[in-house]
Amino acid sequence: MTTPTPPSDPQVLQVVDRYRTCEFATLTRSGVPIAWPTAALHRSDGTFLITTSIAMPQKAYNIRRDDRVALLFSEPTASGLDDAPQVLVQGRAGCPDEIVTDVSADAEYWRRLHERQPFNAMYSRNALTRRFFDWYYMRLHITVTPTAWTTRPALRSGRPTLPGGPDGVPGRALAELATYPSAVLATRTDDGMPSMRRVHVAGPGAVGRLRLDVPPDEQLREGPASLLAHGHDEQLWSLRSVVVTGELIAADGWVFRPERIVGDGSTSPVAVIRTLRELRTTTRSYLDKRGLPRPTVAWGSIRALKEEVRAGGTERRPEPAGARPSSP
Repeated sequence: MTTPTPPSDPQVLQVVDRYRTCEFATLTRSGVPIAWPTAALHRSDGTFLITTSIAMPQKAYNIRRDDRVALLFSEPTASGLDDAPQVLVQGRAGCPDEIVTDVSADAEYWRRLHERQPFNAMYSRNALTRRFFDWYYMRLHITVTPTAWTTRPALRSGRPTLPGGPDGVPGRALAELATYPSAVLATRTDDGMPSMRRVHVAGPGAVGRLRLDVPPDEQLREGPASLLAHGHDEQLWSLRSVVVTGELIAADGWVFRPERIVGDGSTSPVAVIRTLRELRTTTRSYLDKRGLPRPTVAWGSIRALKEEVRAGGTERRPEPAGARPSSP
């Protein structure tokens, strides 16, 4: 069911409010819908707030070229909800080129991050982490104004993905995707708007293709597409994800032809160090291209927020050191 306003079913708003992450899809320069897991806050005015660090600005770049976006709430881990529907929100987004370093302006958003993802506390724990992770608090704000809401049944458990078969990118993609119970398929509708739904990757197909087990969907169309698989535990620790871009094809059912793999979900020490180096390089590049000095983070606002969470009794124990930097 698709409506221009939130469905009247109270469970829909429960899903939006209680899911720890959602899948957020933007359009690349070449028109490929690509999704990443992120945190979103549904605000009282009906819009959604998403933020992204300048160390991970691709979502912002995509939105500034094409403001059509979509959010899918389909990962229920830690929400306390069972058999809840998938909730797809399509709309238009804006992302000003303004770096925000004071969390007090969006206290509710950051309060939820600190309550639901206690690993965030590590970034501001002491002088050393504040020096190396200041980029995490250099944020770009994305505001999404919904134009359509769609609900679909939760994806039922399916058969495990069958690895093996194709070589090259299809084989590597299948090996990565096989470590997840399902994936999010991002496509485009007839009017070019991003759309998403949960699917099962059934196994290898013919000529470098992957077979998909897709619930009936009249809106599904052939064309540029991507698969996102991601996961986290009850406290948003152990975050990992992989994105595969390619083409969706109707051929005796639906098949996906992988073209490129983005990320491998590795949490090894070498991978973490490499990722941190890349994030700091991207931060420096973002600032240099604009001729901007490195912004000063309002550490006092972060301390005040942490103290508020602690006083409210909702603070959780942070994850041990060595975790992969988080995307939300």
